[in-house]
Amino acid sequence: MAKGRKKVFSKIRAVKANARERIGSPPPERVLPDEKRKTADKPKHKPTLGEILSTE
Repeated sequence: MAKGRKKVFSKIRAVKANARERIGSPPPERVLPDEKRKTADKPKHKPTLGEILSTE
């Protein structure tokens, strides 16, 4: 059976753990509407003259 990996000390993890103990965990992330998504909803090209005339 293989040996377990030795845990390496990380300054960043230690600082974050300390902050979580003192202040508490940060609030959950809020999802913001994506600007690129709005443009994806619109058609990429303008309708051609033939398409405009056929709809009327």
